[in-house]
Amino acid sequence: MLQLRPNCECCNRDLPADSADARICSFECTFCCECAEAVLHGSCPNCGGELLARPRRPAEKLAQHPASSLRVLKADGCAHI
Repeated sequence: MLQLRPNCECCNRDLPADSADARICSFECTFCCECAEAVLHGSCPNCGGELLARPRRPAEKLAQHPASSLRVLKADGCAHI
């Protein structure tokens, strides 16, 4: 089951579980659409994988299987990439 991480690893923007703006790789590294496209050019800086739209969990399932609250943030953001 996807963790549905709550923020962009680059800019720390909030990405709620129902956000259409979240992008993930196969390891669930999570980025906002702006960082994924403009900064990372569709490639995960951690694993090199493709960044795709994160699926949204139906609201009725979120109550039973909530999104993660653990924020992951790159120490330097993505400025060095």
